[in-house]
Amino acid sequence: MTIWNDYQLVYSLSEAVEAYDQAEKPVRFVSGGTDLLLEIQQGSHPAMNTLIDLNHIDELRELRVMGELIFIGAAVPVSQITNSPLIKEHAMAVAEATGLIGGPQVRNSATLGGNVAHALPAADGMISLVAMNATAISYSHTDYSKKNILDLFKGTGESALEKDEILVGFEFPVKKSGEGSAFDRVMRPQGVALPILNIAVWLRRKGDVIDDIRIAFGPSGPVPTRALKVEEVIRGKKLTDVTISRAKETILESMKFRTSKKRATAEYRYLLAQALLEKVVSKAWNRAGETK
Repeated sequence: MTIWNDYQLVYSLSEAVEAYDQAEKPVRFVSGGTDLLLEIQQGSHPAMNTLIDLNHIDELRELRVMGELIFIGAAVPVSQITNSPLIKEHAMAVAEATGLIGGPQVRNSATLGGNVAHALPAADGMISLVAMNATAISYSHTDYSKKNILDLFKGTGESALEKDEILVGFEFPVKKSGEGSAFDRVMRPQGVALPILNIAVWLRRKGDVIDDIRIAFGPSGPVPTRALKVEEVIRGKKLTDVTISRAKETILESMKFRTSKKRATAEYRYLLAQALLEKVVSKAWNRAGETK
């Protein structure tokens, strides 16, 4: 089948927007394309007349420190993020999450921008960015804009980005003393692309107390969210069996997991959520070390 009629390479953001405006519709921006092209091939997404390839825009391929922030370009291959010493130092949750996206060949093509723009509530890379409280940077018609990553989603598979808006990248603070993050997930043995459940945690410790924490489960609804009630139970407490037990109870009281015919029942996801919470919070705690 025909997936596209016109495939265009662009080398700047302004050129990309101009190409979009002039292209014969329907048109989509692509970087990795590992989700979009497969969906078109399988018939779950309409074919495109025009695809505009963003991979040659230098700004979207950057991965660097900018002052007190880490910047990951939307077109950086996830394999590069996984293996980056910079990301391993400052955001292990992101390194771990991107290292579990697809297989080795997919990770060499797939991008973090595509993982987020696809807007699936269990996307591994996206969930890790939620825990890091990342800011998304986008571009449209000469203007950059910034918004919290949670503001990028309208519903399952439905991005809040405008069709002519380009996701440029993500930024989040550099790791400071006493901070740590972690990610984990459970998959079906058959290798279904999306996890039964995943979790990302960022925390800051002061002495023997969890001073602050962010937790994101996926999927926990049609759009990604933070587990705010669970965070409240843990924040300001010592990491003890009592604290974890209360946090597990709060998962049952506050989280909204659903049954998926292809992946798992809601009941099983509640059990996984409790087990993953204890495991991943402990891992992030150990990585945080002591505050000086």
